[in-house]
Amino acid sequence: MSNREEIDTLIEAKWIIPVEPAEIVLNQHAIAIDHGIIKNILPIAEASQRYQPQQTFTLNDHALIPGLVNLHTHAAMTLLRGLADDLPLMEWLNKHIWPAENQYVNAQFVLDGTRLACAEMIKGGITCFNDMYFFPESCAQAAASSGMRAAIGMIVIDFPTTYASDADDYLAKGLELRDKYQHNPLLSFCFAPHAPYTVSDKTFNSILTYAEQLDAAIHIHLHETQDEIRISMESSGVRPIERMQQLGLLSPNLIAVHMVHLTDHEIKLLHQYNCSIAHCPSSNMKLASGFAPISSLVNQGVNVGLGTDGAASNNRLDMFEEMRLAALLAKANSGRADALPAHQVLRMATLNGANALGLGESTGSLTVGKAADIAAIDFSHLNLTPCYDPVSHLIYAASREHVSHVWVNGRILLEDKELTTLNEAELHYRAAMWQERITATSQQLF
Repeated sequence: MSNREEIDTLIEAKWIIPVEPAEIVLNQHAIAIDHGIIKNILPIAEASQRYQPQQTFTLNDHALIPGLVNLHTHAAMTLLRGLADDLPLMEWLNKHIWPAENQYVNAQFVLDGTRLACAEMIKGGITCFNDMYFFPESCAQAAASSGMRAAIGMIVIDFPTTYASDADDYLAKGLELRDKYQHNPLLSFCFAPHAPYTVSDKTFNSILTYAEQLDAAIHIHLHETQDEIRISMESSGVRPIERMQQLGLLSPNLIAVHMVHLTDHEIKLLHQYNCSIAHCPSSNMKLASGFAPISSLVNQGVNVGLGTDGAASNNRLDMFEEMRLAALLAKANSGRADALPAHQVLRMATLNGANALGLGESTGSLTVGKAADIAAIDFSHLNLTPCYDPVSHLIYAASREHVSHVWVNGRILLEDKELTTLNEAELHYRAAMWQERITATSQQLF
């Protein structure tokens, strides 16, 4: 009779990169998982003697990392990928994206688009995403059916859409949705006012009141372009961050997206109020928004995570690409090759994002007692050979195509590159249906 302890899952790997403690790589170790929680991390030889798992994954050429946290996206916009490329932000929004959304976006569009996005993200090692889009209940349904962890944005803007009639309607629908799903362990909720130029002071005051009562994050586009800052100066006489400070929105609950154009004083304010930043390098470059001063923010002690933005402005939901670009841009902009080393960038893509969402105690690192949100990267590929430093390879050489397995809360969502909770044929069919519908009318629309 075996004296070994029964557990659900044992994952054996060549390397485990836990993120916490920092700059540690464990060789020939295993992760023991039971009831969705990391029970132990120990040498493989010890694990085989101590545990009797129901299933064992032997990944001899792999690195295990915390599942990646996509700190900012508009998941359903996968269905608008490539619709209006190579345009400035405000022209892109006003003449193309907003008219298309007004024409096509409904609950089914968001459900189909978010499922498509979840498939792409799971295949790329992403286990958690922070979303901002219309019909958030459809986003919640898609995330729940895929098995992903998600922070659902309770979107708020001051003009009517097919989703809501006014700011109060947006807030009421968002809060009702939060109440409906508050007991789902994989879903959390953020207030998601779109941007300073689409939300009034009155609405911000309402959001702040609710956010303080519920201790909820506020997720907002901020200082993305020079146009945004110019509009703010013309309408209120202050830059957007100063307006946010006057309204009381600068706080540890603020997740400010993009933050491209910042003064030294504004960087110090972000540190003073312990705000978090969602850095989206691909989107910032594609829309010619500029280069966020990430080295300065990090050096000041500001919590910076990484996001993909939506597939309409990236056009990939690829956190490996964001990690590589974040590292390279920081070096080029600062003139220092040691800016944002690989370990630090991996932390930005995992634990920093989880901390920004208030989820750092349950995910973001491979730590005993946390949820088993794990991605396995296969290093057997020729273009990852030889490997002197697996963390360096993760940032500078690996890609999402090297992700082989993904677990969320101990449940396997990707096994040997095959999705386990989503049907790829169905996703292709639904995407083709929407493409046909949009293509048929897009010339009339634009």
